[in-house]
Amino acid sequence: MASLNYWLWLTTRQGLSPRTAGRLLQIFGSPERLFFADRAELKANGVSERLIELLGERSLVGGRQIMEKCRVLGQRILTLDDAEYPLRLKNIPDPPLVLYVKGTLPAVDDEAVITVVGTRKCSDYGLRAANRIGRELASGGAVVVTGLARGIDSTAAWGALCAGGKVIGVAGGGADVIYPPENGRLYEAVAENGAVISEYPPGTEPFRGHFPARNRIMSGLALGVVVAEAPLKSGARITAADALEQGRDVFAVPGPIDLEACAGSNQLLREGAIPATCGNDILEEYQARFPERICLREASAEDILPEIDNRETEDYTSFQEETEFAPEMQEKAALSLAELSEEEAAVIRAITREDMPVDEIIAQSGLGAAATLAALTMLEISGAVTRGEGKRYTRNIG
Repeated sequence: MASLNYWLWLTTRQGLSPRTAGRLLQIFGSPERLFFADRAELKANGVSERLIELLGERSLVGGRQIMEKCRVLGQRILTLDDAEYPLRLKNIPDPPLVLYVKGTLPAVDDEAVITVVGTRKCSDYGLRAANRIGRELASGGAVVVTGLARGIDSTAAWGALCAGGKVIGVAGGGADVIYPPENGRLYEAVAENGAVISEYPPGTEPFRGHFPARNRIMSGLALGVVVAEAPLKSGARITAADALEQGRDVFAVPGPIDLEACAGSNQLLREGAIPATCGNDILEEYQARFPERICLREASAEDILPEIDNRETEDYTSFQEETEFAPEMQEKAALSLAELSEEEAAVIRAITREDMPVDEIIAQSGLGAAATLAALTMLEISGAVTRGEGKRYTRNIG
């Protein structure tokens, strides 16, 4: 516990980047030795005056407060020295020195971990592609990583959860700070079926500068990064660049050539990214490495993305208050039971009357809370159900 406190002291120095902190650790061997080094020793080891000032505050009170917050919130703290810290992540140029974990972090080094990223302002095509990729990766045995952002990230995560898979969500603030605010259910489901992780202490707000830093963790955990849909300027392309720097594979989903939201992902294909039109395109790259984990399946007619027209290139990622999806999203769907996944169909059958409480739906579906909530979210996106006040649902199909 005392050793952990020194790690927390080092990682909460304002203005000290993970890369610089890592270089200091290489010089001094441990946060504890760095903590007790005086100015003369620091200068003798080439530490600049600016860094000496950053390291000048030597109180351990902040670390103890963080540990107490984590205890109350049910978060674990992993340091670079812990055996459970993923070796895959530890080997990137600037790994986070500590990870705050809500849930159960899968054994990353023993799993086929794939990161799915994309734009927040995605098209309907991108939403459907991300959901399919997430679902097929999970059903094929992969662990899916996302940034839990609006649009592509959230949809890929729900797709993986609906398939019963494990998801790692990398937060841009503290693991307890839900962002965007409408993603409370997603955070809960990910923590129940994987983990929400962050390099920031509990309560840290998701400042803008945190997101580019978060991207290196998303790619560092994975064997490959899938860009489902991205414009030319996007965080997803930054994640792809991080992946290349870290020696990871980069995949991209081909998109309509006249759709601005796909311009960046299509550019990645021109630059050599591996085309990904389904989960198998990604999984087959790693099947020989994880023969007991990965299971390829033949695509069925239900897997084919439907034709889209110009009306379907709008942004369907805006949300109403209390996580209600925009009306135009609900009006888009004209689905039948045959077009739903097994989990979604089970949930639809469980809704036997109007304004049915979510607790009754969970009990009737037999899927468990996390899978039922995940399926309800995808059904809500497609318009197959409508959510009313008090978490009550009404089915619109069948």
